[in-house]
Amino acid sequence: MNESLKQYIVLTLFPEMFPGPLASSITGRALDQNHVGIEAINIRDFTTDKHRVVDDTPYGGGSGMVMKPEPLSAALAAARAKLPEGSPSILMTPQGEPFSQARAHELAQAPGLLFVCGRYEGIDERIRQTFDLELSVGDYVLSGGELPAMLMMDAIIRLLPGVLGNPESLSEESFQRHRLEYPQYTRPAQFQEGEVPAVLLSGNHAKIRRWRRKESLRRTLQRRPDLLKQYPPDKEEQELLRELQAEEEAKS
Repeated sequence: MNESLKQYIVLTLFPEMFPGPLASSITGRALDQNHVGIEAINIRDFTTDKHRVVDDTPYGGGSGMVMKPEPLSAALAAARAKLPEGSPSILMTPQGEPFSQARAHELAQAPGLLFVCGRYEGIDERIRQTFDLELSVGDYVLSGGELPAMLMMDAIIRLLPGVLGNPESLSEESFQRHRLEYPQYTRPAQFQEGEVPAVLLSGNHAKIRRWRRKESLRRTLQRRPDLLKQYPPDKEEQELLRELQAEEEAKS
């Protein structure tokens, strides 16, 4: 047993959805090698009525149903008792903070994680106030929090020590340095009408590094200029931006 095993618990009305796609590829190997364990707990198991009701109509009227506080509170207590101290509880909600690579790195350091997957129109506000974090995967509404929880776990698990075969690859991925990743090429050197940029075949590592940073900056400028405003370019990037601007002016 891996002594550094991370424990992740998911509270859901559909425990059969887990581990789902997380049982495949990189995350699947992480599960097999005991880097992480995923347990899905059915919130419905903590109801006390014969019909196992977990939702009710909202006070004040309105459409849809709201998850009741009693079974969710009991499920939270049971899950928290299983996790190491310092394991944050996370509510999946479109109202939450946008999930990011920086947040994934932070959560990868935690000894365990508790993901809560809401359904219907949401959960009773009195329970909502007890979570450490509320996270969102985007400005859209899904049927429940299960898929967002899987997405976040995928992003987090691959950051755990020993999970990736080549941990150095993490440092060059999109968003690791608040920039989109540069274009990638592999063999053959010529495919249909496209050729691999000559600099990548040159063997000059300094030129390759600079080309990659420039192309990363170009792609970020084209697709996510907000990142350049949020994370201002350093001295080298400022020089590269001037080169990119000169190239655009030469085209016009």
